[in-house]
Amino acid sequence: MARASTRTRLAALSAAAAWAACPQPARAALTENLTTSVTAMALGNAVTADPPGLDSIHFNPAGLARMTGDSESFSVFGASIRSNAHFSAPEGFDIGGWTEDPVNGTSTGKLRQAMYVPIYGMPGWRLPGVVIPGLAMSFNKKGSPFTFGTGSYMAQAMSIDRTTDVNDPARFQGRQLQLQRLVYAAPSVGYKYSDTLRFGVSVPIAHAAFVIDTDMRFPNTLLGIVGKLQQGWCPDGGGNILDTLGFGLCGGGKDGMISPFKKAANMRLEMTAPFDPTINLGVLWEPDPRFALGAVYQGGSQTQYSGTYQFTAEPMLRSFINGLNSGLLGPIAGAVLGFPTSIPAVQKGNLTATIPFPTHIQVGVKLKPIKYVQLNVDASYARWNQWNSLTFQFDQSIKLLEIARLYGVPDSSKLTIPRDYKSVVNFGYGLQLFPTEKLTLRFGFEPRKSSIPADKIDLIAPLPDTKLYSLGLNYKLTPNSDISLTGSYMVGHFNVPANTDCNINCNNFLNVIYNPYAGLDVGGDFRVRYFGMNYSRRF
Repeated sequence: MARASTRTRLAALSAAAAWAACPQPARAALTENLTTSVTAMALGNAVTADPPGLDSIHFNPAGLARMTGDSESFSVFGASIRSNAHFSAPEGFDIGGWTEDPVNGTSTGKLRQAMYVPIYGMPGWRLPGVVIPGLAMSFNKKGSPFTFGTGSYMAQAMSIDRTTDVNDPARFQGRQLQLQRLVYAAPSVGYKYSDTLRFGVSVPIAHAAFVIDTDMRFPNTLLGIVGKLQQGWCPDGGGNILDTLGFGLCGGGKDGMISPFKKAANMRLEMTAPFDPTINLGVLWEPDPRFALGAVYQGGSQTQYSGTYQFTAEPMLRSFINGLNSGLLGPIAGAVLGFPTSIPAVQKGNLTATIPFPTHIQVGVKLKPIKYVQLNVDASYARWNQWNSLTFQFDQSIKLLEIARLYGVPDSSKLTIPRDYKSVVNFGYGLQLFPTEKLTLRFGFEPRKSSIPADKIDLIAPLPDTKLYSLGLNYKLTPNSDISLTGSYMVGHFNVPANTDCNINCNNFLNVIYNPYAGLDVGGDFRVRYFGMNYSRRF
């Protein structure tokens, strides 16, 4: 009977693994699990049914209940992100009569990384990559079914910095982007219900940071028409008597001449959430050494950010508004359109935002048909559809946004950036080989279909469909200590034809927030290189 039962379980597992390996209609991921664990990266993040030691705190806290005695783990990883983009004008390119965009034919340059340091903020240095340590520990009293632990790790990370080149064409959609979630404590407990069934819970307490620094321009048909009208109405940028008696289109002089391709402003938002707890719930069923099922629920959060903003306006819009108000009819037109009477060179203050940290669910299966081979397959789901749009609330009316009332932005104390992300399913695959008692070889593959639809991708979040390839090993130094090494490479490409993505290049008449490459074809790639090392000791 026992042998038949084992055959039945293995047959069921084989069917489940075969189903998981078949192409599925939707898979997705953004930044989750990219830098969390050295072992998990080596296995394509497919570790829910075989949670690796103290990394169980994040991936499946039920795995803590497999650990006996006391343990500690030290890890460090280095990662570099590269995102390149190139811009080209298709035949018939025209923005309100303007046909020569200086961005046409250019490509992005060097990209660097940084890290937001809690309390201190963004450091001034920029590096080709970042190096981040991690620490975890657990405690188990002999004979107790409970194992307690805690850890510090990076749960989410995205770092893009283009500030070293002031003329980088990508500066209009992200000179700098820093999105990170650093877990600085994660009190956890695993409970051994029986020899085959375990449960666990952890409460990661995170410091979250969100920084956006971008130059802004508005290549829009309406602005283009206004600029061409000025060119015909204002000789050499100067005024005339008819303009003084009219709308003041020439009153701003040469500085006030509108061009849809000129830099209009710079925006910097810097926000943090210093204390943001969530909860992880895990279960692990191991009826046989050759077979296991695991599941984890990682709770989300409506993260409440607060911080500062600064808008720096270029002379073009400031002078144009001043000129408009110098004409006889200009102030009347400005009042009807809701324009400000003036725009300060710098406007700054405080802001708040509620940005969801998505709920994440992951289930996995482990199959070890023979002593020397183990296969892991995981499926995960994250609720990125909560990022339908991001809204930032300022402590005052932003004069630059008052101009956008013409484009259907009713409240100039808020900035809403459309995202329209989707929630779908992602799969990961891990293979382990055990050639000797001390050495384990690891291989991982994770096809990460993006939660960003192809018509919503942009340079703020240049995350297309990617594939993650990983190699790793574990070596037992002593019966109670071991070291793990992992190298990973992730790559994806994107191609956005002109006027197909209203997060980057639409040229609709009233679509101004935010399409800085309106009418251009945009293509590029996204690459991540990762190397990690972990040392674990049991005592």
